[in-house]
Amino acid sequence: MNNNNYAVIMAGGVGERFWPMSKVSRPKQFIDILGTGKTLIQQTYERFLSVCNKENIYIVTNKIYRELVLSQLEGIGEHQVICEPARKNTAPCIAYAAHKIHALNPNASMVVAPSDHIILKEDVFCDIISAALQEAANSDNFYTLGIKPSRPDTGYGYIQYVAEKRFKNHDLLRKVKTFTEKPNEELARSFLQSGDFLWNSGIFIWSSQAIIDAFEKFQPEISYVFQKAKGLYNTPEEEAYIDHAYPACKSISIDYAIMEKADNVHVFISDFGWSDLGTWGSLFDAMDKDKESNAISGENVIVYDSSGCIVNVPDDKLVVMQGLKDFIVSEYENSLLICHKSQEQQIRKFVNDIKITRGESYL
Repeated sequence: MNNNNYAVIMAGGVGERFWPMSKVSRPKQFIDILGTGKTLIQQTYERFLSVCNKENIYIVTNKIYRELVLSQLEGIGEHQVICEPARKNTAPCIAYAAHKIHALNPNASMVVAPSDHIILKEDVFCDIISAALQEAANSDNFYTLGIKPSRPDTGYGYIQYVAEKRFKNHDLLRKVKTFTEKPNEELARSFLQSGDFLWNSGIFIWSSQAIIDAFEKFQPEISYVFQKAKGLYNTPEEEAYIDHAYPACKSISIDYAIMEKADNVHVFISDFGWSDLGTWGSLFDAMDKDKESNAISGENVIVYDSSGCIVNVPDDKLVVMQGLKDFIVSEYENSLLICHKSQEQQIRKFVNDIKITRGESYL
C-alpha cells in the first residue's frame, strides 16, 4: 500500500437535522443508525483501511468527541485525532489537517470525506479513490466524486461537468464546469434533464501541497493561521496554538472557499450506492420497510393503519402508533419528535427554537 496515501475523515458535526436521535452529546456519526452493528464512523474508518495504512487515517472532530472517537475506532492513535476547538465548517478543518499531514510527509496525497455516508459498493468506491489518489500524486489538480443523480433532489449540491474526455486512462473522469449549492425543485429538474450534472458527494482528493497552495491563493486569512504554526505541528506546542488561533478562522465550506474558485477541479462520474444520510428522508430510503412501507428502528413498536413512516425509538420503549401516514417519530432521552416527512427541513428551526425557549438540555 502506498505510504504517501492519507485519509482525513471529518466527524465534527452535530447532526441537527436528525434531532432527537442525534444530539450534541451523541451525533449521528457515532450511532449505529442502520442497525448493522457498527456506527457510521466505524464503517467509514474500516472502508479507508483498503486505501491507506491505518496509521495514515486521521479523524477531524470537535474536542468534545475525542474520547468517543478513540473508544469507537480500534487501533487509532491519539495523535490521529485532530481536534477543533470551535466549529468553523469544512474549510478550516481541512486546512488544519493538510498542514499537519504535510509536516509529516510533504509527498502526501489526501482523500477527505465525511464520516456519515453510506457506501454500498465499497470495492467500486475504493477503486475510484485509489485512482484519484494516484492522479493527485502526479499533478496539482483537485478531484472529487460526483454521483449520478436518480431524482431531482433539492437536498444535494450539484456539479456540472464538461462532456469532453481528457484523460485516456479514466473514461469517467471529467473537468468540472460549475458547482451549484442546493437548488430549488425546478432547477434540480432541469439539471437532471440536461444530463451533465452530478450530485456533489463532498468527497475530495488532492496532494497536501496543492490544497495548501490553494488556501494561500484563495483564502489567505485562513492560510495565515496555519502557515504561522509551521514547526509546531505534531509537537506538544501544537494544541495550545490551535486552541488560541483556530477560533479566528472564518466559518466557510471547502466548496465556497476553494472548489468554486479553482479552475483545475475534475470529477469522477460515480455510481457506488451512495447516500449522505443528510435527512430523515434519506435515512428512510436506506432502511428496510415493512409491508406498509414503514421503516422502524425499535424492538417494541406496534403499528396500526399507518404507512410511509420512519420510527426511531429505544428498544425498551413500547410505542403504539395508529393512523399516521408519512410521519417521522423519534424519541431519545428526554425528547420526542413527531413531524410530517414533508416538513423535515423545519427540524433545524425546531432545534433553534428549543435552544431559545427551553435551553440546551434537550439538545
